[in-house]
Parts: sequence; C-alpha cells; structure tokens
Amino acid sequence: MGRKDASTSRIPVDQYRKQIGRQDYKKNKPVLKATRLKAEAKKTAIGIKEVFLVIVAILVFLFAFYAFFYLNMTESADSDDDSNN
Repeated sequence: MGRKDASTSRIPVDQYRKQIGRQDYKKNKPVLKATRLKAEAKKTAIGIKEVFLVIVAILVFLFAFYAFFYLNMTESADSDDDSNN
C-alpha cells in the first residue's frame, strides 16, 4: 500500500515531462508510422543487385542456347561439305 500511495503523488516536474511526452508522441505518431512503412518497403523491395543477377542469368542462358544451336549448325554444315567432296 505504501508504494501505491507513493506513485500517485508525483513531482510536478515529472507530471509535466510526461505530459510533454504524450503531446510529442501524438505529434510524431504519423511521422513514426511513415518511417516504419518506409523501412518495411525498403526491406521487401528488390535491390539492384538482385535485378542485375537475374539479368546476367538470363543472358548466360540465352548465350548458351545460341552457342548450342550455332555449334549444331556449323557441325551439320561441315558434314554436308565433306559429303559433297
């Protein structure tokens, strides 16, 4: 019981600080929400590094595909030339 009584009788300076803190929190609430949303968007956003890696992977795949068919065509053209001689 002694503690309950002690907490209710606060120093006026502490009450004033608490009141200022409440007002500041009310003012900053939209700012805090915007900052939190911005941080979440930054975490979930695709970075330049990931985009670059995907593009490089696609280019490597296309190059391998092109090289496969190019080598196939040159081998068949070489065998056609050999059979004509």
